[in-house]
Amino acid sequence: MKINVWSYEEEYKSIRKQILKEVDKVFSSGQLILGKNVKSLEFNFSKYLKIKYGIGVNSGTDAIQIALMSAKIGRGDEVITVSNTAVPTVSAIVSCGAKPVFVDVNEYDYLININKIEEAINKKTKAIIPVNLYGQCADYDKILPIAKKNKLLVVEDCAQSTGSFYKNKPSGSFGHMSAFSFYPTKNLGAYGDGGFIGTSIKKYADRASELRKYGMKKFYYSEEHGINSRLDEVQAAIINLKLKKLKIWINQRRKIAKIYNELLKDTSLVLPKENKKNFHAYYVYVVQHKNRKYIMDKLKESKIYSNISYPFPVHLMRGYSYLKYKKGNFPITEKLSKRIFSLPMYPQLNNSMILKVVKSLKRAGI
Repeated sequence: MKINVWSYEEEYKSIRKQILKEVDKVFSSGQLILGKNVKSLEFNFSKYLKIKYGIGVNSGTDAIQIALMSAKIGRGDEVITVSNTAVPTVSAIVSCGAKPVFVDVNEYDYLININKIEEAINKKTKAIIPVNLYGQCADYDKILPIAKKNKLLVVEDCAQSTGSFYKNKPSGSFGHMSAFSFYPTKNLGAYGDGGFIGTSIKKYADRASELRKYGMKKFYYSEEHGINSRLDEVQAAIINLKLKKLKIWINQRRKIAKIYNELLKDTSLVLPKENKKNFHAYYVYVVQHKNRKYIMDKLKESKIYSNISYPFPVHLMRGYSYLKYKKGNFPITEKLSKRIFSLPMYPQLNNSMILKVVKSLKRAGI
């Protein structure tokens, strides 16, 4: 029995008829881009997030870029974020003309180290992008006062935190804006690319809506330079359908995590920590071990596939060497990159599959 770290096939089997029905409706409607399904999703997901406005875009990367652009952040500005993240967080900052400035993360929860933020603030700093990583939120009780004190924009990177809560409020409802990804692997994943910008600030919503279609208010007339980032009707219809099932699927992820936690608590793995203020959505189940490669190889021998998120800190990547960061600048981030890996995690994992993963781990001698 092969067990992937993630799979959409079982999910698709369970909702195939519903998916095909929605897709057929789109193809029969005569409108494929920015139609009623996108409008419906923008309304429904905004309601779920308890915010006023939503803008569907082409990807999570575009969501961050357009969010920054809508606040007129660009050349000469600096944006604080973390290096323990996916490249898109950083590429979005660079694509709008700004400079990414990194701070280290906490070793126990992998989230931005609040105590390092103010050290990185200067006159050029215009925004903070906390990354809500692996399924839970950063500490907004401390981030928001820092941002207010220094007059900084907060854009939540929620690519990995859909379905999570912080102090009983949805991830994506804390910053001035939030950016979501509907990439297929996500908790609320499309069957292609897609993204979403959330905000309760009308001026940002209006500008983001224009910027996603070349800065146009009227058809064929650009008011300012924008980009092409339109969420298509097919993906919007699929996400609308899956949004209704999100709560059930998140609860299933949490049940799987609870089983892992119980069966692996006496091993040498460092298990994920759910912070007190958080309702963890377990986008991935990330563990730590000094013998990562050995364990992952042993799992693979049993046809169990794990993953590393992320093996290379962004600040040490060749593509961002111009930022002049060096090895040793962010010791926790660099340490984690050599130790962390993800066990299989998706709602359709059954008990026998979970037990196989656990037994294989214990046979590896952890």
